Amino acid sequence: MKIPFVDLQRQYQQHKTEIDQAIHEVLDQSNYIGGAKIQSFEEQFAMQCGTKHCIGVANGTDALYITLKMLGIGEGDEVITSACSWIATCETISQTGAKPVFVDIGQDYLIDVEQIESNINSSTKAIVPVHLYGQMADMDIIKKIADKHDLIVVEDSAQAHLADRDGLSVGAVSHAATFSFYPGKNLGAYGDAGGIVTNDDQLAEKCRQFANHGQLVKHQHKIEGINSRLDTIQAAVLSVKLKYLLEWTSQRRNIATHYGEALKAISSLRLPKINTNSNPVYHLYVVSAENREELQEYLKSHNISTAIHYPTPLPFLECYQYMSHKKEEFPIAHEESSKILSLPIFPEMSTEEVSYVCEHIKHFHDSH
Repeated sequence: MKIPFVDLQRQYQQHKTEIDQAIHEVLDQSNYIGGAKIQSFEEQFAMQCGTKHCIGVANGTDALYITLKMLGIGEGDEVITSACSWIATCETISQTGAKPVFVDIGQDYLIDVEQIESNINSSTKAIVPVHLYGQMADMDIIKKIADKHDLIVVEDSAQAHLADRDGLSVGAVSHAATFSFYPGKNLGAYGDAGGIVTNDDQLAEKCRQFANHGQLVKHQHKIEGINSRLDTIQAAVLSVKLKYLLEWTSQRRNIATHYGEALKAISSLRLPKINTNSNPVYHLYVVSAENREELQEYLKSHNISTAIHYPTPLPFLECYQYMSHKKEEFPIAHEESSKILSLPIFPEMSTEEVSYVCEHIKHFHDSH
């Protein structure tokens, strides 16, 4: 048996007729930028998120940059974020002219909320929590900290489509939440795509304007902007796939439950820590393995694909060497970076496939 890490082809084949029809409608109309399909997707996704607005943009990285920029983040500001994420989270902070300030993670791989306040100073302007691997950060506490210090909050929700915690959904209490619709995401396009959701009417208009060359009406450029539009073919594909997102999320949770039950007795493996009242969407299923490299090679030898998200904590990437961070500042992020291993998970994964992965992990453990 061969187990891919993600199988996008399998998903496409299951919904091929609908997806092909949606794409051909765009081709027949020759309306490739803007139009009704964009508006329809934005309305549907905002409704799913429980927010007033969704602004489709070219990718998830732009979604973060545009939102931070339109909230006034810039030169001289500091923005607090997690030490464990993909570089898009912090490079967009730098792109505004601000400085990213990293905070260590907890055992749940989310920003340690108890360390946020000690990193706040007179230059701090915002907090960007990351809902890593599909589990929401503690937005209740983060919102209280932000309100106390009059800070902006933008949620990096690239991996957390439809996640919730403590009765709060993504984007419910922050200034905005941003999404990636990269092909491998829980809701993925067939190319780059992203979105911003917010309940702030003024912010929504600013983001929409900035993303479209500073115009809301063609040729009426009130500000200088950038070119970051969600294209119509991607919106058409996303509209089809959005209809299945709740079902796919349920399937991801079932797979996570299967993994948890089958692997819980393995002493050398720490399973994901799921917080009370949290409903993760399991974009990734990440375990912590004492002998990761050996386990990964063993699984590879049995045709099981795995990945590492992410091998280097953000403060220790080469591009941030100028900050001179030390490992002692981020002990959990540093320690876990040598242990984390992402197991295969995708909605179409069969029970037999999950069992095959679990059996080989258990066999590896028994032989070591």
